[in-house]
Amino acid sequence: MQNETRQCQQCIKDFVIEPDDFSFYEKIDVPPPTFCPYCRQQRRYLWRNERTLYRRMCDATGKSIISIYSPDSPYKVFDIKYWWTDGWDPKIYGRDFDFSRPFFEQWRELQLVVPRIALLNKNCVNSDFCNHSNDSKDCYMSTTAFRSENAMYSSNIIPVKNAADCYKVYGKSNENLYECIDVHNVYNCQYCMQVTDSFDCYYSFDLKNCSNCFLSYNLRGQSYYFMNQKCTKEEYAEKISTYNLASYTAREALYKIWLEIIFEKALLRGMLIDNSVNCTGSMVVHSKNAHACFDAEDMEDCKYVDFTVNGLKDAYDSYHIGVNTELCYECHAIVRSSNVSFTHLSYDNTNISYCDSCHNSNELFGCVGVKKGNYMIFNKQYGKDEYIKLKEKIIEHMKKGDEYGLFFPPELSPFAYNETQAQVYFPLTKGDAFELGFKWKDDLPGTYGKETIQPEQIADSIKDIPDTFIKEVFKCIRTGRNFNIPDFELSFYRQHNISFPRLHPDERYKDRIALRPRRRLYDGVCAISGEQITVAYPPERRPKMIVSDQVYKERIL
Repeated sequence: MQNETRQCQQCIKDFVIEPDDFSFYEKIDVPPPTFCPYCRQQRRYLWRNERTLYRRMCDATGKSIISIYSPDSPYKVFDIKYWWTDGWDPKIYGRDFDFSRPFFEQWRELQLVVPRIALLNKNCVNSDFCNHSNDSKDCYMSTTAFRSENAMYSSNIIPVKNAADCYKVYGKSNENLYECIDVHNVYNCQYCMQVTDSFDCYYSFDLKNCSNCFLSYNLRGQSYYFMNQKCTKEEYAEKISTYNLASYTAREALYKIWLEIIFEKALLRGMLIDNSVNCTGSMVVHSKNAHACFDAEDMEDCKYVDFTVNGLKDAYDSYHIGVNTELCYECHAIVRSSNVSFTHLSYDNTNISYCDSCHNSNELFGCVGVKKGNYMIFNKQYGKDEYIKLKEKIIEHMKKGDEYGLFFPPELSPFAYNETQAQVYFPLTKGDAFELGFKWKDDLPGTYGKETIQPEQIADSIKDIPDTFIKEVFKCIRTGRNFNIPDFELSFYRQHNISFPRLHPDERYKDRIALRPRRRLYDGVCAISGEQITVAYPPERRPKMIVSDQVYKERIL
């Protein structure tokens, strides 16, 4: 079998299906894809609303709740605790399959009547504004926060204590962090990126086993470094004392120097892959035979997978998946599962396909909101033999209509394009979104023009910010969007000598994402050797000193 080139039905660009890909599709008995890898990725991303939250009423209890579904959403939405109770039965929505109509058309009707969970928040205390989060306490506006405490405006933190504005923090212990990106086992750090097993570091990049480093990069096992120069303890203290970290003006100047370090001075690898064998992508660790995978850990025999942790095997085209999961294809948000395909947001399942928000179940096809179900199609219960025969018949029906083998069409996503991670990683205008058949929401949460304090009225130093600011409304200096500062946020800034923010939290989030490698691969050239390499940074925003792995090892390790 040889490579086969096909044309994507969305972007009309050519893409290649390799022999190993065909082998995987045959293994799980699905037809080869008709969309290119990046369009498939985009279609999955528009099913993940992490950060767009609304205040609405629970359709079961009538109480006010926080939800990822807006009040004008067409869905029934239940409070988290009530959704998991036996107070309602997903089977009452069961229905027969009509072979005179398309599958997706009927599935949409089922999706609209089955209640949806308000957001994903389990075993959390005082963390009502956190989505996709477990076992956390006193967290605010954070997503994918696990075993964390006192974390604000942070994403993918496992675990963290006392942190704000961080992205992807992993390890056994992380504490007292601000604006840290891709860090592991760090303490008392601010504006650090790709830093591991370090403490007391500021505005630094690519450090391992370091402490007391300021405006430094590409260091291993070092202490008391200022602008990559070794200092005595006393010299280091004297140098950093010249920076007034409480000052917004001083912080802005330091941020520009930090960006210069990342984009002009520091050596970066084209693909960040560690402790792995036969892998391509970026931010991949402890993996084997994983290709075009990103933000991935502990995976084997996978391709086109973004964001996985704690064990994944034999998976293609999936997003936010893992925790002892295997044999998955075209999925989003799957954990502790086996043999799952074309499925959204479903945990602890075996042998399910074309399902949405189903949990603790086996042998499901085309179901929505099922809890502890077996041998069900469109939420209707069947005997084992009848289930198998009907499922096979429906699949043949879907194949005739060119439906089988596709992830859910964009119009079936519960969210508008600009509510989801698709807009973060594949930004579009409203017009472009409509042209591609994606939905758009004009009235996203947030106000404009209601500020009670103008940016120029905010004191330069955090030490001069009054307690009354927790009652005021502020304006983002970039977008004009309003935001508030709760009392615990102001306390955090004061405790850690951090200047008062002028940007809306969403803008700060976008800035962090913009610094990271992209979730796609490009052709590049090593800045030192001149050899051709693969890189995870786009040409328009590519750091100057990207080098091959060999050069990096020679210069750094």
